[in-house]
Amino acid sequence: MKRVLPSPIYDNGADRFEIDDCGPQFKALREGKIELHALSKGHYPGRRMKSNILPGLTNVGFWNCRRCQDWGLDFHRNEGLEIVFLETGSMGFEVDGRKFPLHAGQLTVTRPWQLHKLGDPHIGRGRLSWLILDVGVRRPNQEWVWPDWVVLAAKDLADLTRKLRQGEQSVWSANPRIGQVFKELAECVLQWDEPRMASRLAVGVNRILVELLDVLAEQQLEESPSLATRRRTVELFLNDLVENPASCAQPWTLEGMAEQCGMGITTMAKYCRELVNTGPMAFLNQCRLDHAATSLLEKPNSSVTGIAMEAGFNSSQYFATLFRKRYKTSPMEYRSRGKGMKVSSAQG
Repeated sequence: MKRVLPSPIYDNGADRFEIDDCGPQFKALREGKIELHALSKGHYPGRRMKSNILPGLTNVGFWNCRRCQDWGLDFHRNEGLEIVFLETGSMGFEVDGRKFPLHAGQLTVTRPWQLHKLGDPHIGRGRLSWLILDVGVRRPNQEWVWPDWVVLAAKDLADLTRKLRQGEQSVWSANPRIGQVFKELAECVLQWDEPRMASRLAVGVNRILVELLDVLAEQQLEESPSLATRRRTVELFLNDLVENPASCAQPWTLEGMAEQCGMGITTMAKYCRELVNTGPMAFLNQCRLDHAATSLLEKPNSSVTGIAMEAGFNSSQYFATLFRKRYKTSPMEYRSRGKGMKVSSAQG
């Protein structure tokens, strides 16, 4: 099955779908395939939690799958830092193009810009707990702002922030205390109507962060300040153009690209040239041509004009001119040669 990627994380408009819409979870829950309990704000599944209660905590809960499922969570990003703990069972996990077979007792941590999914391709048996905490960032170079109710000592919070910003490792071995605290968080979710549950939940999340800092201190082999730079933000933006046809189809301008990366045009162009040896608009056209070339072969019944427009070009003539310059042939000839290569390959 072809991998379908969401739109870029850098555009937070209401018409974007880069954030996990939890569709498979909602469907599985309606059909009684899983037991799921959560407190939620926004679009996440679970019982609604008032926005003024523990601001920044957008989702916390657990699910229990007693049999293998026929669904998985597709590639997505979250609006905050996502911490997931697999208490029992096993499950496939993929992040930034790397696959991991998760086992009981393992922990995953994903930053808002990290593309990830659960399921290989389907969710396995197991009990899985999670929390999503918005720290006010969408790009690697932004400063993290923790909610006021996160009460770690200033030095510890600074250490945790630095380790999370300057590392992108996502899979860890949890210590026993993390498992215990997630069980206590699950009880808060189940007993939400009881007195003092919000306070207990706040204490629990703080304890998770303290334990996470211990895990990072023990297991993170190295930190890389370069992962928290503006250059890294541009790199992720450009990678999204390469991997995601939907990104290229956006009506980008140079100003818009720079704005989405959170910096000025000159800075954005400088990092772009350092990374890919060309300017932002030229690189955008290269990516659009590559996606269009793929579509010419994969969509034989689609018109060349339709494919050009789908790739983000406003003129089929301009598309044809750039295509010939890049591939030394016309789009129609390219498609015909591709068909011939496929036939020869099949006969061989």
